[in-house]
Amino acid sequence: AILLEAVPPELGKIITERCRIPTLGIGAGIHVDGQILIVSDMLGMFEAFTPRFVKKYAALGEIIEKVFGDYIEEIRTGKFPQEKHCYRMLEGESEKLKTLLKKKHI
Repeated sequence: AILLEAVPPELGKIITERCRIPTLGIGAGIHVDGQILIVSDMLGMFEAFTPRFVKKYAALGEIIEKVFGDYIEEIRTGKFPQEKHCYRMLEGESEKLKTLLKKKHI
């Protein structure tokens, strides 16, 4: 396939009509064989620059930024992970492991 990015629809149509292989468009109008949008653009995960061909379906950028900020803060303050977020060894397995490591001088 050929990727046509940020070209006028008329040009996308001409190229598509003359190519023997599929054309994919990102900002190339409706006359291409397939459409592409970058997921992070669709979800509004950009700060300033927005290409003309992007249609923002959601504003997740701010939400994601808050989520990661909360995560970092909970790591720093020791609120995460808690016991409920951890896997446990079967009773006695920890001692078996320590014994084995001691025997192997590890």
